[in-house]
Amino acid sequence: MGQAGARTRRRLALGTAVLTAAGLLAVAAPQQAQAASGCTGRKVRTLTFATGSVVVHERGAHVCAVTVPKKPGTKRQMSVSVQARGGRPVVDSGRFAHRAGPVTVYAGKRCVWVRGAVSGRSVSSGWILC
Repeated sequence: MGQAGARTRRRLALGTAVLTAAGLLAVAAPQQAQAASGCTGRKVRTLTFATGSVVVHERGAHVCAVTVPKKPGTKRQMSVSVQARGGRPVVDSGRFAHRAGPVTVYAGKRCVWVRGAVSGRSVSSGWILC
C-alpha cells in the first residue's frame, strides 16, 4: 500500500477517535447536569415559579431538592426544603448566587413536601411522590 492506504488508515483512525469522544461526552453529560444541581438520582419533578424553580430528584428511598433562580449570578435570598411526612423539614436558606441546596431526606415510602423560594416568590408542592 502506498500513500492512498496511509491516508485511508489516518481517516479511519480520526473517525474512530471522534466517535469515541462523542460517546464519552454523551455518557458524561447527564452526570455533569446532576453535579451542577448537586443531587443524584433521577429527576422526578420541576416546580416552577416566577423567579425560579425547584428541581426534585429521587434515588432509592432518598429525595433531594435544589432551588435555582431564573437569573443566576447575583446573590439574593433563596431557600429550599424537603420534608418527609411525619418528619421535620431539611432546609437550606440564605443569600446565594446560583442555588439553594441541595437538601436530602430519607423518605422511605412516605410522601414528601417540597418548598422553594427566590427573592420573596415561592412554590410549595403539597404532598408528592406518595
